[in-house]
Amino acid sequence: MKFVDEARIRVKAGDGGNGCVSFRREKYVPRGGPDGGDGGDGGSVYLVARENINTLADFRVERTFRAERGEDGAGGNRTGRSGKDLEVAVPVGTLVRDNDTGEVIGDLVTPGQSLLVAHGGFHGLGNTRYKSSTNRAPRQSKPGTPGERRTLALELSLVADVGLLGLPNAGKSTLIRALSNARPRVADYPFTTLNPSLGVVEVGPMRSFVMADIPGLIEGAAEGAGLGIRFLTHLRRTGLLLHVVDVLPSEGDPAERIETLARELEKFDQALGQRERWLVMNKVDLLAAEDRDTWCEDIIERAGWSGPVHQVSAATGEGTRELAAAVMRRLEEKRDVEQASEHNTG
Repeated sequence: MKFVDEARIRVKAGDGGNGCVSFRREKYVPRGGPDGGDGGDGGSVYLVARENINTLADFRVERTFRAERGEDGAGGNRTGRSGKDLEVAVPVGTLVRDNDTGEVIGDLVTPGQSLLVAHGGFHGLGNTRYKSSTNRAPRQSKPGTPGERRTLALELSLVADVGLLGLPNAGKSTLIRALSNARPRVADYPFTTLNPSLGVVEVGPMRSFVMADIPGLIEGAAEGAGLGIRFLTHLRRTGLLLHVVDVLPSEGDPAERIETLARELEKFDQALGQRERWLVMNKVDLLAAEDRDTWCEDIIERAGWSGPVHQVSAATGEGTRELAAAVMRRLEEKRDVEQASEHNTG
């Protein structure tokens, strides 16, 4: 199944600087010749693939990107400075289309790859260029040409960095709504999520990750019970699993539910069962504040859980921001380790 993150942006290359009409003004030279300089070229706009960006989330805030205009020429045959090119960082794997025509401009598939998406305007010509044996004092110049202007459609096929898993009614759909821009169906009955939902979790500028809500599992899922195992394959490519459990006993003993899901993962894929997994204890807002820690510690001890634990309320948002920040830090740590390993082996 393909998941796509999309954004639309406007790019405007810099206009070329205008040529100058000027004549030398020197003492004792009553009729100085033309000395108007050319303008500078306008800057172009490039998209550049960067590994440290996972999503197109930032392009939903900043939508217009402009390169610098070329300076106008000046007297004394001074050429205007060319405008600086603008490089816009995008995730590796971004497909770029012209929004108006649908034409594919390029596909940025390797880190560092750049793509010219708007060409800067050409410099204008000063009147020096028009001097000839028959036209010794030209008063004509040429303006710079406009920079290219485009609206671009960006598409990025997403692979989830983080997978949410849990038994039915654990609150995964509500949690992904609280953390991201995903809008899965939410209702108070099992199997609300019939297909995996992906959401982009924004933690800060250029800091975001993709989270997948996997349909609720039940005992026997590894053998095909319930919605079957086809959704578990989506978890194989995630870097971190968040095991969401309802801390209330209304759906059964929370400790037993934690153990049930762990067994299903091990049955389906031993490597998946050993993937880094954090426990997210949901619906803590429904517990008395003075009893919350004791209640959660009892569940953790009976389930034999030894990994990281976060207490949250997906419904009220309590603890969700802290959870997102902790996940982002962990993903960045893992990414740094992987890049260092690749550098050492290379």
